[in-house]
Amino acid sequence: MEPFRIPAELEGFSRQYPNAKEIARISKAEGEKARIIFSRLWLSEGIPFAFKENPAVFESLRTWLSIQLEVHAKEVGVTGSAQLGTSLSPKQLGSRFDSESDLDLFVISSSLFDQIKRDFQRWSCDYESGACQPKNVREENFWRNNLKRGQTLILRGFLDQKMVPNRQEYAMISKISQIMWLLTKKLKLTKNAPNPAKASLRCYSSWDAFVRQVTMSLGSE
Repeated sequence: MEPFRIPAELEGFSRQYPNAKEIARISKAEGEKARIIFSRLWLSEGIPFAFKENPAVFESLRTWLSIQLEVHAKEVGVTGSAQLGTSLSPKQLGSRFDSESDLDLFVISSSLFDQIKRDFQRWSCDYESGACQPKNVREENFWRNNLKRGQTLILRGFLDQKMVPNRQEYAMISKISQIMWLLTKKLKLTKNAPNPAKASLRCYSSWDAFVRQVTMSLGSE
């Protein structure tokens, strides 16, 4: 019989909110095992850094959000600097979460993912046919990029709400955008809670898709 084995990079590692140097060390570990463990245990579980002063606020938030989106509360979480206190992006590693940081949320739901995917596909057709027009050059640049990236992200099993314009004809995107707006307003009224200017949502089709994407992101340069 053999003992449980863990990667050397995680031996004795117990800090709830690792600093940028520790995250970088785990990100550069050989193989994927350390990054997979880190993704599951640190990035999808635990009390988010943004809510460490009053953790029950996060539970109240995700319970409310689960009702709005008809998903289970356990399938709602936060990503980025709001989760660990520092950005995980290689280009922004070390950037701390503060009162001006956005709140990036995620949901694991195949049903919600399918609804967002349908809105994305409907918008793609409308944009390419000219039925849906961008407001200005800046928006058009974003749309072109989103159109190109969207199909790749769908194959990876996730999509961001922000990739589709907030317009009535894209019902689920419009609903999520309204919910995100309400969420920020509710946080402003809540004592000892983060006060983000914006909140956004990413939806994964499964936990496997979440772990796969976060693990890949950790390993990127």
